[in-house]
Amino acid sequence: MSFVPSQFDDVSIATIRTLAADVVGKANSGHPGAPMGMAPVAHVLFSRFFNANPKDSKWFNRDRFVLSNGHACALQYILLHLMGYKLSMDDLKAFRQLDSLTPGHPEAGHTDGIEVTTGPLGQGFGNGVGLAIAQAHLAATYNKDGFDLINNYTYVFCGDGCLMEGVASEAASIAGHLQLGNLIVIYDDNHISIDGDTAVAFTENVGQRFLSYGWQVLTVDNGDSDLAGIYSSIAEARQEKNKPTIIKLKTTIGFGSKVQGTHGVHGSPLKADDIVSLKTKFGFPSDQSFHVPQETYFAYEEIAKRGAALQQQWNSALASYGQQYPKEYAELARRISGKLPEGWEKNLPVYKPTDAAQASRKLSEIVLTAITPSFPDLLGGSADLTGSNLTKVKGTVDFQPPSTGLGSYAGTYIRYGVREHGMGAIANGLAAYGGIVPFVATFLNFVSYAAGAVRLSALSGHRVIWVATHDSIGLGEDGPTHQPIETAIHFRATPNLAFWRPADGNETSAAYYVAVTSESTPSILSLSRQNLPNLAGSTIERAVRGGYVVQEESNEALTIVSSGSEVTIALDAAAKLGAEGIKTRVVSLPCWLVFDQQPEEYRLSVLRSGAPILSLEALSTAGWQKYSHEQYGLPGWGASGPYQKVYEKFGITGSNIAAVGKKVVEFYKQKGGEVVSPLVKAFTL
Repeated sequence: MSFVPSQFDDVSIATIRTLAADVVGKANSGHPGAPMGMAPVAHVLFSRFFNANPKDSKWFNRDRFVLSNGHACALQYILLHLMGYKLSMDDLKAFRQLDSLTPGHPEAGHTDGIEVTTGPLGQGFGNGVGLAIAQAHLAATYNKDGFDLINNYTYVFCGDGCLMEGVASEAASIAGHLQLGNLIVIYDDNHISIDGDTAVAFTENVGQRFLSYGWQVLTVDNGDSDLAGIYSSIAEARQEKNKPTIIKLKTTIGFGSKVQGTHGVHGSPLKADDIVSLKTKFGFPSDQSFHVPQETYFAYEEIAKRGAALQQQWNSALASYGQQYPKEYAELARRISGKLPEGWEKNLPVYKPTDAAQASRKLSEIVLTAITPSFPDLLGGSADLTGSNLTKVKGTVDFQPPSTGLGSYAGTYIRYGVREHGMGAIANGLAAYGGIVPFVATFLNFVSYAAGAVRLSALSGHRVIWVATHDSIGLGEDGPTHQPIETAIHFRATPNLAFWRPADGNETSAAYYVAVTSESTPSILSLSRQNLPNLAGSTIERAVRGGYVVQEESNEALTIVSSGSEVTIALDAAAKLGAEGIKTRVVSLPCWLVFDQQPEEYRLSVLRSGAPILSLEALSTAGWQKYSHEQYGLPGWGASGPYQKVYEKFGITGSNIAAVGKKVVEFYKQKGGEVVSPLVKAFTL
């Protein structure tokens, strides 16, 4: 195939460029430069190669497009409008305005046709790798001879800033190892970032870097007007089946404007006279804003018609597949619909107090072992800590290129290597693709390395499950560098993120149940290294509410509220206080977010008025003021040593917490007056 020019090419590219100037100009905010510079490649990609149906933006086998340089979103919004997605001209005119469908960076689930939320640079690059892994995995699992059902490509646009970010490097490295031939990245090589020419900070040879990663590297020297060169590079990239491809596209930022090629057009609107000059240069009416020639609309309607026809063909192929392979068809259709396997939750382990004490990381492994055989949607992995995170179920196959002899693309376990941030961004792509429930794993302390990706999971509503082991000073000898103190409150403060810290087996099963069934909320499962006994008062049904009374007393003098490995210590303290006639209730609060979602009446029955509430956790006490009158935890960093000794050093023992509890009881007796639950507020957000 060779490039065949169309009479609509020049006018379509000019439309994108002038619309970009108008969209950003009306908002008086945004980035016109990259959309103007990338207009030719965007037009060639979408008019010649991109397969999608604007009338059904969730068609499963659509090509995926990711704008990693999300500040250039005016380009994406213009393309979506021209193709006929649910984005009107009025929406373009409302760019960056409150409650519009065209926010300042692309947001998945907010704007029709947006696959992933991009903004922080490099994240979209990682998402693209995840989307490509998802396609390769599902294709290997369900495609059959004569039925190439899942064969879409993932196209990523990125800029210099994305390639400077470490998260993109991590994702690019594993993409090369995984030989993801379905991934095509187009690098807007315009040599401009906010600080000016990239010569001030970014002079590496990007092509050599990606060659070393195992990528195919192609170059287009004139991205401003060489449509044939752009076309042939994308066509060549699609032919390479055993390597991802990056196309270095040399463009002029803000092409056509008076300030083209400078950082002045990177993040600021064009001046009014420049917009007039731009339109005159391209033969557009200089006195009209948001002008789209009918020829452009016609050209993009043809793209949409092509996509609709392709989907119709695909639907027919899927129906034929169902006749020949009814079992695989039923499973694939279920996964595409987003439904979970019937009865999967019946396999969740249930525990009695007499069952052996085990680390919650081990309890997590038991859950995964129990549910994996009947849960093909699970695609999991660890950042080089498989033996510590206990995330690989016996008998599962690694997701690897078949040529390596290490596994297959149908495998369900991903070896992420020491790449926590890339892993998180990839998991967001896996979740965004559909049909997959991704879990990833590392030590809790190193989820902080991936905080940018975790934040975007929560913002985007991606069901990503983090298995985060070694979650406190309880990991012992590795010391303060590995002991997370502040991590829990960081993630508990993140909206729409469920941070679970289970205290025993039933709570671990409950955490998995809620994590898996929460379609639009990511979860972090904070798990212990040390053994935890199974509690007499715990059940899955109680724990799924995020908090419950694990030991009840009437007319109590004190309530101790705790989570994870410290609940057992709280129970020990309560027993010691009880022996002295001080009635003490104990509350386990494994997940603040889920507890906060319970009815007020229930929450006030758990953390009730009448007696002081003391919180206990071997982490920072920040945030516990919401649930308690007094807080006991760590005032600073942890320490290196056997974990029992570390707990003793910081006074987190039954004996000391009993002593602290007595002080709390005496203080509130002397203080006098009614003790009101901290949950009683004038208002809640």
